[in-house]
Amino acid sequence: MALDSKIPSGSLAEKWTKHKSNINLVSPANKRLIDVIVVGTGLAGASASATLAELGYNVKTFCFQDSPRRAHSIAAQGGINAAKNYQGDGDSTYRLFYDTIKGGDYRSREANVYRLAEVSANIIDQCVAQGVPFARDYGGLLDNRSFGGVLVSRTFYAKGQTGQQLLLGAYSAMNRQIGRGKIKMYNRHEMMDIVVVDGKARGIIARNLVNGKLERHSAHAVVIASGGYGNVFFLSTNAMGSNVSAAWKIHKKGAYFANPCFTQIHPTCIPVSGDHQSKLTLMSESLRNDGRIWVPKKLEDVKAIREGQLKPTQIAEEDRDYYLERRYPAFGNLVPRDVASRAAKERCDAGFGVNKTGEAVYLDFAAAIVRYGKEQAHVKGLDENNEALVKKLGQEVIRAKYGNLFQMYEKIVDQNPYETPMMIYPAVHYTMGGVWVDYNLMTTIPGCYAIGEANFSDHGANRLGASALMQGLADGYFVLPYTIGDYLSNDIRTGAIDTNLPEFVEAEKAVNDQLEAFINNKGTNSVDYYHKKLGKIMWNKCGMSRNEKGLKEAIKEIKALREDFYKNVNVPGTTNEFNEQLAKATRVADFLELGELFAKDALERTESCGGHFREESQTPEGEALRDDAGFTFVSAWEYQGEPAKAKTP
Repeated sequence: MALDSKIPSGSLAEKWTKHKSNINLVSPANKRLIDVIVVGTGLAGASASATLAELGYNVKTFCFQDSPRRAHSIAAQGGINAAKNYQGDGDSTYRLFYDTIKGGDYRSREANVYRLAEVSANIIDQCVAQGVPFARDYGGLLDNRSFGGVLVSRTFYAKGQTGQQLLLGAYSAMNRQIGRGKIKMYNRHEMMDIVVVDGKARGIIARNLVNGKLERHSAHAVVIASGGYGNVFFLSTNAMGSNVSAAWKIHKKGAYFANPCFTQIHPTCIPVSGDHQSKLTLMSESLRNDGRIWVPKKLEDVKAIREGQLKPTQIAEEDRDYYLERRYPAFGNLVPRDVASRAAKERCDAGFGVNKTGEAVYLDFAAAIVRYGKEQAHVKGLDENNEALVKKLGQEVIRAKYGNLFQMYEKIVDQNPYETPMMIYPAVHYTMGGVWVDYNLMTTIPGCYAIGEANFSDHGANRLGASALMQGLADGYFVLPYTIGDYLSNDIRTGAIDTNLPEFVEAEKAVNDQLEAFINNKGTNSVDYYHKKLGKIMWNKCGMSRNEKGLKEAIKEIKALREDFYKNVNVPGTTNEFNEQLAKATRVADFLELGELFAKDALERTESCGGHFREESQTPEGEALRDDAGFTFVSAWEYQGEPAKAKTP
């Protein structure tokens, strides 16, 4: 199958405007005749649902959580990018475009990224109109801060709760449409499969997670907004329920899956404390605006810290290695995430990790507290040489900027980050790979769209900080509502889709057979037993660094683990009740297939780029070495019965 990305002709700056002028539209009267299913209620799904319903389409929206507000977008902390240049520091649409392309190590689709930069300013206006409480400066204007990989301040934020506030804005817009009857909301429903009729997406099979019943839902188009697949690693910063299943189901029905090995390792997360953990906690990248990352220069100091004989605050300034500032003076602590993560791993692998496991570095706010404290003392006409006063004033500034993040850290670690440096270490956070889509965000299944983190298009091999929220809202508010009409304009006389068609019956039977097989298996191991085993294989052999030997071993081990899973997994209960273990089993089954394709994709991409670091492809200094001649393309995989047989066009 030849892939057609449907990118409009003309210059980058003209493509989107030209495309909007030329695509087919659906009249308001005809929109009332068309049904659209949206799977997922994060920023992409909620904004798309609200906007499509506002336009007049009949929308059915599904989420497996008990409320749309519980979507994982709510966990985003640091901010959202937009090219508004409020700081007058040289930002522009082109600079946001360029930073995103460069940050993705030149593996993004340029037309999509330019469009993203172009509509970014509209997002902020939309959210302010909704009442999102963005931070403001002393004069009342919207404030900005910097994120990694850029030299300007373009990130809008709401303390450390930006995702929550943006999602509440989208949720309020959704609720208005629910009240009007234009959105039918299905909470606690999980998509189990997509239904394809005559080559077109015409509905889904959903499972009511409360009573276990399978339901058929039809529509003229299906939108997948189910997020990323970071939980294939078991331990990640994602919510425990986050999964790949909706995206994987459409992959198995004909949607190509692109660049699965492009996974982001976030450099500032609370380190793993033991095998008992079920997830990891992110510390926002915004902390790197004021926090300085370091490890001791002397191994004897590292040993003393691990043994509890020395505190980090007792180490002299000259005995600290601020390794990011040393290696990357232009960006300092605000280097891109892939670079910061690999640098932390290199220091820890060299023996300089500062916690008991040897896998942690320090994020220190002492210098920022003094800097802000002296500034405040000067402004207020107080004694700038009074250390206690300066410290108190500086901590107040830091508390105003990052208070909830510091509180969260102290609750988890039981250390006061105002008095002692935070300990951080990289962890799986975001997936740049995903379902392949064209310029209209349609997958290779006609009528099936993928938006937000579920698709592959905007971030290449590494996402810049604060760009996930930007993409989700851009796709949902400003891109999909335009492009979906081009396809649906041919469906204005189709009429309602009958859920008694043979394709719906067959899809429901296949889902029911899978569920019954799990319940009747009577194995000896829990679902989590297999998920944890898969996670260890993925982290050890497909994690921050990868090599040919490890990837080949991972493919064999994952395949063997998947075979054992189907033979020996034990799922208690029945299918016709609330059964969280059964829901988890279906998700882990998909992870076990995705994991193999992930490793296969990483094996075939022998270059290093962004979050994909092949040990065989690095500079003498240990930096990622791209192969632009051999790999300036998207690896789009077609399902062929099992991951080992997947092929690219």
